[in-house]
Amino acid sequence: MRHIHSFVFLSLIGLVVGTSLAYVKHGGDGGVRYVFAEVRRGNFISSITGIGQVSALQEVGLRPSVSGKVLFIGARAGEYMKQGTLIARLDSTEAEDTILEAEIELEAARIAWQELFAPPSEVSVLQVEHALESAEEARQKAEEGVSKSYEDAWSAISKIFLDVPDVLLELREILFSNSISGGGLWNIDFYASVFPQNDSRASAFRSDARDSHDRARATYDETLLRYKSASRNSSPEELEKLLAEADALVELVGDAAKSATDFIQLYENEASRTGRAITPKIGAHLASLSDFMKIVDSHVSGMRAAKNKISEHKQALLHSERVIEGQNAALRELHEGPRPEEVRSAELVIREREEELKSAKEKMSEYEIRAPFDGVLTRIAIHEGDEVLPGDVLALFSTEEKLAQVSFSEEDITNINLGQKVTLILDAFPETTITGEVAEIDVSSVKIAFQTDDVKVKPGMTARISIVTQTKKDVLLLLNSAIYSADSISYVHVPEEEDTLAAKAANLLGVAFPLHVERREVEVGLSNGEVTEVLDGLREGDEIVIWKKRR
Repeated sequence: MRHIHSFVFLSLIGLVVGTSLAYVKHGGDGGVRYVFAEVRRGNFISSITGIGQVSALQEVGLRPSVSGKVLFIGARAGEYMKQGTLIARLDSTEAEDTILEAEIELEAARIAWQELFAPPSEVSVLQVEHALESAEEARQKAEEGVSKSYEDAWSAISKIFLDVPDVLLELREILFSNSISGGGLWNIDFYASVFPQNDSRASAFRSDARDSHDRARATYDETLLRYKSASRNSSPEELEKLLAEADALVELVGDAAKSATDFIQLYENEASRTGRAITPKIGAHLASLSDFMKIVDSHVSGMRAAKNKISEHKQALLHSERVIEGQNAALRELHEGPRPEEVRSAELVIREREEELKSAKEKMSEYEIRAPFDGVLTRIAIHEGDEVLPGDVLALFSTEEKLAQVSFSEEDITNINLGQKVTLILDAFPETTITGEVAEIDVSSVKIAFQTDDVKVKPGMTARISIVTQTKKDVLLLLNSAIYSADSISYVHVPEEEDTLAAKAANLLGVAFPLHVERREVEVGLSNGEVTEVLDGLREGDEIVIWKKRR
């Protein structure tokens, strides 16, 4: 329903269709004004501007931008030569190696791109299929192992419930039977009778023995009920829970046997110390308790082994399933071909390698010193075999052309090259545009050579110059103000088409309009002070909201 109001503006839509930038400064109060920018195709141009003066001297120093050994000098002082004539050549071995490496890397990138679309080899498919079969066999083996480990766990649990009842019964006989003294005393109390009533050690050991037995018995009764309701066909979760409970049960039975053993041994030591006769039954009790401990240790080991086997086989099953998933994905990739993101990545690598090769080849020209324009080589300051550094004056060159010297920042200097085209406008003749080119580059200044027959152009006149540093033909361009960035991501605000027309009409009427926009990520390239190259995310003719301003 939010588009219904756009009908009001239909009479004005024809006035705003095709407008790339709309900002209406008149109209009613209370409206919201929107500024739009259109994605257009054109030539990208980046330039550097500066202000300098016409020089009194028509001489430039020829300076290299690289270091190296002078291998060849092909000119003599006093020679008149045409623009581009070779004067000297520096050792370019390093640059040639760089070109070769760039060519190799570019070829590798192109091969990699071609391989993306090549049909999979039979060997590759067979390798993946074989790996998949092996993984499926491993999964089957792991599943069988898991099943077998649960069966073994059930057997181990069942053995516990065969042995533990007898152990608990005999343990009770040892602790609570009245067969020793003949006086009606329980064993535990008989053993305790040798100690003084206030002996804390005897009291503690007797309590531990009784408590351990009672806990073991209670746990046995609870676990037995769960055991009777289960079977070897119970769920893995139920079996693992019962396994843990059975493990805890045998631990408690072991604690009970250990507490009883400690108490009887304390009695034996105390009877010997006081010279009291030791009941002959004590040896049989200690032997039985030792047997109980061995039974407990055996079951504890069985429980641990059952748990470990279950864990090992479950891990093996999980690993095999992950391998199967990976091999299935690899098989799909072989048959379906490369993913779009893989293609884009490969294409991007090719473009990067092409640019690197182009840059490397352009670098080669820096090892040759040539006449910057028609003129006379007035002096040569080098000899063959000399080592030169960037910025060294290798020769002086005189010209009939006029020169203008302009200062630049170090950052701008790095983007200027010999021979670049330049436009000059003299403050004295602002209506006249003069063309020239870069003739000399120093650390902080540039000399521009230009021709003019106008005798009014004199040394000392102020010149405003513009140097084109980058050009790119037929690209998508968008105003810089329409592009936002956050967290290294560039984005724009794209309105719906109906909303765009209605918003433009609202601008003309001076009324408010609730424009709805989509935040869309874009890939950008080169940029200057006005426009930015759009590589992906937008099409020619798309209209972008730059900003909105409330009246």
